[in-house]
Amino acid sequence: MGKGEETRQAILDEAFSLASCIGVSGLSIGVLAERTHMSKSGLFAHFGSKEELQLAVLRESQQRFAEAVLRPALREPRGLARLRAIVVNWLNWTRAVNLPGGCVINAAAAEFDDQPGALREEVKKSLLALRRTLADAVAKAVETGELRRDTDIDQFAFELAGIYQVTQQGRRLFNDPDADRRALVAFDRLVRDNAAIHE
Repeated sequence: MGKGEETRQAILDEAFSLASCIGVSGLSIGVLAERTHMSKSGLFAHFGSKEELQLAVLRESQQRFAEAVLRPALREPRGLARLRAIVVNWLNWTRAVNLPGGCVINAAAAEFDDQPGALREEVKKSLLALRRTLADAVAKAVETGELRRDTDIDQFAFELAGIYQVTQQGRRLFNDPDADRRALVAFDRLVRDNAAIHE
């Protein structure tokens, strides 16, 4: 990695952490210049505009999510073991990558859901990709015979996303120390409701 790439990555590291606390919409070249002790022109040289900086942070979040959540889960056997690993890693990921204010993409979904443009499209693309990943993991559990053949795969993925959302609310807004346990109870119930019955 060259010096320019190292500098850009250092800026992204700071922006990623900051976006966790103030949101992607709160990121600006000026705010980041203060935090990194760089000139605005120096930051513009790396990102060109506020929107390009914000898009880069969203993409950085996707990459780190894949590294913290998905890649480790792929070491598990196809089926429920892998699906459960994704869910457990997903619940823990903001702590694993030290995001003090929570998930950047999750917050960005609320920030940009009714604001047409490149940022909304990037968030939408990220969350659709996650929904497809979840659906694929559920489908594998159907293929392995652990879940019923008539399992509604998209519904299962939808409910997993809902479990994550309410867990984040419980954890961050209500300071509920039981939120993660409740999430896993809900996941286990979802699995039981769709479990294959072996004679």
